[in-house]
Amino acid sequence: MDTQLDTAPSEVLVGPFGLRGLLAVPANAIGLVIFAHGSGSGRLSPRNNYVAEALRKAGCATLLLDLLTPAEEVNRANVFDIALLAERLTSAAAWASRQLALQGLPIGYFGASTGAGAALVAATFAGPEIAAVVSRGGRPDLAGDSLPLVRAPTLLLVGSLDGPVIGLNRQAYAALKAPKELVIIEGASHLFEEPGTLDQVITHASRWFAGWFAKA
Repeated sequence: MDTQLDTAPSEVLVGPFGLRGLLAVPANAIGLVIFAHGSGSGRLSPRNNYVAEALRKAGCATLLLDLLTPAEEVNRANVFDIALLAERLTSAAAWASRQLALQGLPIGYFGASTGAGAALVAATFAGPEIAAVVSRGGRPDLAGDSLPLVRAPTLLLVGSLDGPVIGLNRQAYAALKAPKELVIIEGASHLFEEPGTLDQVITHASRWFAGWFAKA
């Protein structure tokens, strides 16, 4: 069944695996942002829902998605299977492109932690063209040899207190050939729990998605 326009998130089942998602589509949406969560997180992540709500105010439709079924989550190896998670993201993007309420919208990925690696690998797969990728406290290094193949403009956001993850982001940044930007957010740790730091993530992510959606 085609989704309907709705600014409040509604439960949807996505793709052939029936992945659980939360979809919201504001009026006159400028694009769709699909969220790829990190290990141990999912569509109910309070931080990603906070970011998604702000992105909707900026005109983006949002899809917060569990990339694994409950049965698959039992096997912890699946949680760190970047190729599997990337395939699920590509499947979700293909599903979205067929929904009446989302047709014609450029698609972007927002990846957190391990989800960032999956988002970047997915951005190299055949399927709907991905207009932009944003990584929050991500592990883009997990994309490995796929990094030079990424065509989607990529924004890497990392906290200044995130220790080794800063170095991993810098390595990934150097490997990326697509349009790219690395922003280190002062005073932020890995989860961006410090006051005001997640709002800075929103500011940068909104700018990145709006700019590249407009060019898509």
